[in-house]
Amino acid sequence: MKVITQIIFFLAVIFSMYMRAEAAGEKILFIPVDDRPVTFKQTVEVLEQAGCEMITPPAEYLRRDDGGKSLEKLLAWLEENSSSVDAAVISADAILYGGLIPSRKHYFDAEVLYSRIEKIVQLHEKNPKLKIYVLSSVMRAPHEGTVGSVEEPEYYAYYGARIFKYTSLLVKEKFSGLMSGERAELERLRGIIPVAFIDDWLARRRKNLDATEKLIDLANEGVINYLIVGRDDHWTYSQTQSESIELSNYAQATGTKNFQLISGIDEFGLLLLARAVNELRGNHPKVFVEYNKGVGAEIVPAYSDETVAVAIESELKIAGGSVVDNPATADFILLVNTDPEGKTYHSHNAFPSTRENLDYDAYTPRDGTEFFANLVESYVNKNFDVAVADITFANGADNPMMNLLRERNLLFKLHAYAGWNTPNNSLGFAIGTGILAKNISRDAKDKLLLTRYLDDWAYQANVRTTVGDWIFYNVAGGAQFYSNFGGKNAEIESRITALMNEFADKNLRPYKKFPPFVVNSAWNRMFEVDIVFLE
Repeated sequence: MKVITQIIFFLAVIFSMYMRAEAAGEKILFIPVDDRPVTFKQTVEVLEQAGCEMITPPAEYLRRDDGGKSLEKLLAWLEENSSSVDAAVISADAILYGGLIPSRKHYFDAEVLYSRIEKIVQLHEKNPKLKIYVLSSVMRAPHEGTVGSVEEPEYYAYYGARIFKYTSLLVKEKFSGLMSGERAELERLRGIIPVAFIDDWLARRRKNLDATEKLIDLANEGVINYLIVGRDDHWTYSQTQSESIELSNYAQATGTKNFQLISGIDEFGLLLLARAVNELRGNHPKVFVEYNKGVGAEIVPAYSDETVAVAIESELKIAGGSVVDNPATADFILLVNTDPEGKTYHSHNAFPSTRENLDYDAYTPRDGTEFFANLVESYVNKNFDVAVADITFANGADNPMMNLLRERNLLFKLHAYAGWNTPNNSLGFAIGTGILAKNISRDAKDKLLLTRYLDDWAYQANVRTTVGDWIFYNVAGGAQFYSNFGGKNAEIESRITALMNEFADKNLRPYKKFPPFVVNSAWNRMFEVDIVFLE
């Protein structure tokens, strides 16, 4: 009897090991929106730590500055690598235009774009069982341009604010009508903006809109299992809002169900990958959400036109999860650090960071700071898995709150954390990581947390401002090198690396041993960095 019991136990162990191996063996092809660390490398790291085998293209196929020359290589790579995977998560902006930024400046004919969309159809025809998930975007409409920026057509640096205002008035005229003063302003702008510029800008947007409608058709036909279209940085009465309404109406008219159109873009890769994993594993994660004191769920944060609560429900839907009203029934707790008065602060990266440019003291605790730290501590002490979405500030962590978490030894007791870019970006990254973290070891979670703390807290909320000021006041040529390092990369990267290590020594090393690291300028500018661990 004892021998039989031992055999049964042994078989049970083997079966359990087999099932875990099977559950963690998904092979997923991923083409991100571009090669920025957070949309590509850092997203892939989360999936790999969750046990997935990730198939990704060479980073050079996603370059933003080659005018789409690598597109044919990317499309060929897609065809060659899609036959043996369980799921594919594909950025339409990448396979149509070469990436998010090229989508705003391309000169491809509509027929060329349609031929690239056909690649998705061919993918489905060759492998009907392959689950295909696609993320796309409605082109953003920045409220102004920046000299030296590579993100928009060159003329936008000089006419961007006028183009934005002009098209916003056109949208308002369409939906709600104009007052006499606004009509006069519309006519004034019509006479100022060169016709060639506005025609170019609107024609490119029309092609993007038509291409997106074809993607909606594919979702309706079942070629695409799930389609997400993001409203990239946008505002009320913007061209982006108008086009979003047009797409929403089109999807509704065609009866498309497996489709969402929401604010955001950079976080969608991770959310769709989480959905792919959940569908392959048969999971439906449940999340309990709680906010900082004050306005909380009803906040409409910067770069969005919907409340935080709506954004969370939408992003959870993308990932295949849902909100529950009882923490005891949840897979994890999502705690959202919002400002009690509903503001989104931008003070981390004012340029240069003179006091008059700062909209708040970014280093002094505010109303709600201790309340939120207490909330985190309470759930951690009750042994709940806790993910923190830090969205009080755009582009960076909330310093006073993070200091409290550090002082209370909570930083490396979290399930997940994000506070890196727009509020919706951070929400999505916290949700996506939180959902996948149930299959990630404690050591691997700590490594992912470390990357977020170095990027979101050390760099975005502190070092970026310090080095930006140094560039402005001490580097010959000043401001131009903030957006484009030119030949100053080594000098700037060295300073960033030194300050990042100094910050880590003070704030992070007491809690977890980790290897040394250096920092590279991912896109030759101050906006983002690539943290490279020297293992």
